[in-house]
Amino acid sequence: MHHPVSERKPACVVFDLGNVLVRWHPRNAFAPLFRNDPRDLDHFLDNICNMDWHNRLDAGLSFREGITELSARFPDHADMIAAYDSRWKEMFNGEIRENVDLVRKLHTDGVPLFALTNFPKEKYDDFRRAYGFMDSFRDVVVSGHEGVIKPDMQIYRILLERTGFPAEQTLFIDDRKENILAADALGFQTHHFQSPKRLTEELLNQGLLA
Repeated sequence: MHHPVSERKPACVVFDLGNVLVRWHPRNAFAPLFRNDPRDLDHFLDNICNMDWHNRLDAGLSFREGITELSARFPDHADMIAAYDSRWKEMFNGEIRENVDLVRKLHTDGVPLFALTNFPKEKYDDFRRAYGFMDSFRDVVVSGHEGVIKPDMQIYRILLERTGFPAEQTLFIDDRKENILAADALGFQTHHFQSPKRLTEELLNQGLLA
């Protein structure tokens, strides 16, 4: 198949981590704890340990502080709330192998690679040690370390300072549309990740894969 090469071949590529390179969802960890009633699991993740609360962890709130605060509001769920910390690693369900292979190929070919991730600061070091593909990145901007999360424009500006490449020469890959729209507004080249096949085609079209 012929893939037309972009006239604006990116100088570097930035990957999101969760649900682009690794599968992640709190449901992976909590489903076994709510096996008697999936509706209770939905209620817990929608109304107690929900994404609004999780986003505060991504923005730098410590697990200890977050869990203490939430347990005071929902004392009957204190044990389950505490499991958000103790069962953190179980929220991950393996690498997205095709995409990890793309990272390794780009790295081998000398393409400058970076990552931009919403991630709690106290969990990041363990994650980095657990996944060998992380060594392919020249730098990783972690929201928990910066105190700001995607899609806030500030974290993209931090990214640009760290990479040294301008937005228009940077291909940013993320699975969340709101994060893509923020990058678009700053002039990044973007790819809204939906499947490994479409990502591979994008990289071919951009002239980043042989």
